[in-house]
Order: sequence, then structure tokens, then C-alpha cells
Amino acid sequence: MNNEEKYEALKLCNQVCFPLYACSKEIIRKYKPFLDEIDLTYTQYITMMVLWEKKSVNVKTLGESLYLDSGTLTPVLKKLESKGYIKRERSSEDERNLVVSITKEGEDLRDRAISIPAKMGTCVKLTPEEASCLYNLLYKIIGNVR
Repeated sequence: MNNEEKYEALKLCNQVCFPLYACSKEIIRKYKPFLDEIDLTYTQYITMMVLWEKKSVNVKTLGESLYLDSGTLTPVLKKLESKGYIKRERSSEDERNLVVSITKEGEDLRDRAISIPAKMGTCVKLTPEEASCLYNLLYKIIGNVR
């Protein structure tokens, strides 16, 4: 094996992780103008998506749903609370648990965000079958590396 072959695995073009990283970065960049219209960052948006669905969730479960640690999630929650979209309260059953609940303002924000997935769909330009395949492959990778 010569030196070129020895280092083949270190070439950027041979890395699965790089196109995943670049794609993620570009997708989030495409979200930005749509999210700017509703004054949310991408992380705030995905947090609100969980809350629109669940209405109330403890911070630990929220972090697990979003694959975020508490150090990343806490400032996001503080910002969303300062905007009036959520409230954070200690659980009445167990004070060690912090529960996040959506407010009326947070619920109302959903109506302003409803068009974002369709707008993003026009940017990505995948068929429904391609999108489903990609979704399944990405979650397979997440499952395998966790």
C-alpha cells in the first residue's frame, strides 16, 4: 500500500459526515428568512414544534426529543419565555422536574409558522419518496451512533 492509498480514508470526498454537516448548515440557512419573519431561531422553532404537538413537557424529555443538552436548551427556553411563548414551572409532583408549557401566544404563533414547511419543501426539491428515504436513513444513522 502506497502513501496515497494509506490516507484515502482521510479525504474529505470519502466522508459521509461532511455532506451531512454541509447539508444541515445549508438547510438551516434556508430556514433563516422564513424564521426571521416570526422572530425565531432554528433551535427555537424546533422547540416550538415539540410544544405545539405536546403542549406541556418536562425539560429532560424536551431535550431528548430535540437531541439537545440542558446547556443548549436552557437559553433557548429563557428566550422563548421572554417572548411570551412558553412558561417554565417546577412540577407539582416532583420539584426536581422543570415543566415547559405553551402559552396562548405560543399557540397563536403556530398560525404564523404554518407555511414554513411548504416553503422549505420548495427549496429542497425532493420527491415525497426521496424525502421519506432520506428521513429514514438519517434516523437510522442517529440510532446507530447513539
